[in-house]
Amino acid sequence: MKPIRLPEPPSPTAARGTPDIFESGVHTIVRRAVVISNGFPSSENNSIGLLRALGFSDNHLLYRVTRPKGGIDDWLQWLPLSLHQKFHYLFSLFRAFSSKSQYLPITSHPNGLSSILEADAKHVVNLVRETYEKEGPLLVVASGRDTISVASSIKRLAPDLVFVVQIQHPRSHLNRFDMVITPHHDYYPLTPEGQNQVPRFLRSWITPREPPDSHVVLTLGALHRIDFASLRSAAITWQDVFAHVPRPLLVVNIGGPTKNCPYGVDLAKQLVTSLLSVLGSCGSVRISFSERTPQKVSNIIVKELGNNPKVYVWDGQEPNPHMGHLAWAEAFVVTADSVSMISEACSTGKPVYIMGAERCKWKFTEFHKSLRERGVVRAFTGSEDISENWSYPPLEDTADAAKRVHEALAARGWKLKI
Repeated sequence: MKPIRLPEPPSPTAARGTPDIFESGVHTIVRRAVVISNGFPSSENNSIGLLRALGFSDNHLLYRVTRPKGGIDDWLQWLPLSLHQKFHYLFSLFRAFSSKSQYLPITSHPNGLSSILEADAKHVVNLVRETYEKEGPLLVVASGRDTISVASSIKRLAPDLVFVVQIQHPRSHLNRFDMVITPHHDYYPLTPEGQNQVPRFLRSWITPREPPDSHVVLTLGALHRIDFASLRSAAITWQDVFAHVPRPLLVVNIGGPTKNCPYGVDLAKQLVTSLLSVLGSCGSVRISFSERTPQKVSNIIVKELGNNPKVYVWDGQEPNPHMGHLAWAEAFVVTADSVSMISEACSTGKPVYIMGAERCKWKFTEFHKSLRERGVVRAFTGSEDISENWSYPPLEDTADAAKRVHEALAARGWKLKI
């Protein structure tokens, strides 16, 4: 049997701190994490935001679940990932070639992650088993529908070596995960209003099948990377750009229409009219579009407001001023379609006005209603005085979720040590 060498006890003059083996043993210390992503920026933002709130740096692995695309695969995006991949495999055999790859390492990533790999449950499980004696257990954070099968398989194959957090509602069998973190409005389909909107034969496919229990953490909005520390850092980084911008500064974040928040040029024209009405109470206005913003919407905004001396429209070129906007703005206008952008703005404690909420349906109505009831947002009508400074306790969903992860780990006898 290999002898165990204990480290020297800490001396009185040494820096304070106790070696892991004296505290509770390496097998109860969580010092590493991986992200399982579906490739969507908002989903990755959920996971990375939670890890940062837990104290992790960006030096962790990112595994992406990738769906086959192109040709008939584009018509199969609605299928569960595992079923879609099986169809793709059969079609590939029929065409006598396969485009499926195993591990695709990428050396860099805009979020600073060390690498990106094709998600494979067995690969992750083998990794943690091979390194467990030296590195201890692994925290797995997954977000998005396509990650459910991979994350649950990791938990099933190595239940004593991993702690698996699934962000966004997995719809059924919540006990497949150690923790589920999901917005409260994901349970809207279980309400009488939600049931009235779902045909009975579809309910088992698109609605939760069970109410939350003790390992389900309900948030008001989406998880993200915005907190006091990141805003303070952004304020310093962007000081040269924003320090002399006329105040008050109104930031307008425009997303894109979805099936549950449909709109087009009609909303763009309404937004232009409302912004022109409030310009008198603004020192300046800065407008940003997302990747989902239709060209016809952005064209109207640019045409009507691009030459106004008080208005600056970001052209999409780097560096992205988003963090500077969050840190330096006095108020925000955000289109109703984006839960992520609204959640980030509401984490600042500054006035947030929502544009187009009346066009939304399904669980988005519950989300907007919850924010209004808490005094976090108001509708943007064009009659606002932007110099009016109203406030509220900032949303701290990410920090609250991180606290629950700490508590769940402690209940297992584990703890984080980053």
